[in-house]
Amino acid sequence: MNKAWDALADDQTINKTIEALKQNGIASLVVENGEKAKEKILELLPKGEEVMSMSSVTLDSITISKEINESGNYDAIKPKLMKMDRKTQGTEMQKMGSAPRWTVGSVHAVTQDGKVLIASNTGSQLSAYSYASTHVIWVVGTQKIVENLDEGIKRIYEYVLPIEDEKMKKLYNVGSNVSKLLIVNKEIVPGRVMIIFVKEKLGY
Repeated sequence: MNKAWDALADDQTINKTIEALKQNGIASLVVENGEKAKEKILELLPKGEEVMSMSSVTLDSITISKEINESGNYDAIKPKLMKMDRKTQGTEMQKMGSAPRWTVGSVHAVTQDGKVLIASNTGSQLSAYSYASTHVIWVVGTQKIVENLDEGIKRIYEYVLPIEDEKMKKLYNVGSNVSKLLIVNKEIVPGRVMIIFVKEKLGY
């Protein structure tokens, strides 16, 4: 496992990445730590709005998933899904999870030339990220900034996948895969996507 994928980016690299993302239609900003990231998310999310917090170690580490799903301040989708029966309500569950008005999650790599990569085993979060959600917020530790697309893919396969695979085997006795890989080269809807970079290692 390449430990270089775990190193936080310096300010020059962060600023270069933010500028490249801007050119590609993706807004971004940087905060010092997870606490500040959580504060910023709560500033951005309108009270009472429909919000889906995607499964994410990053979100869990800053307790934003708990805030969204348990505070009562939002029309939280995940608690609704948890109460439904996949065998009898599977289609309805797919629709609910695929197109929430607001989606909060994370990604696996961001390139210095402004591309975003998200790997998934099931693909459950990808429709919301790529198109279906009206607003998307990604929280990203700056260790996920990489030089280019090739490095981003390497980071996923050499670093992210082994960690996720081991985690899933411990939890469910079943490994993980990069079954689907979303690459966002550009966002054509102004203001739809916001990346909050954090100068702290969050997630993997």
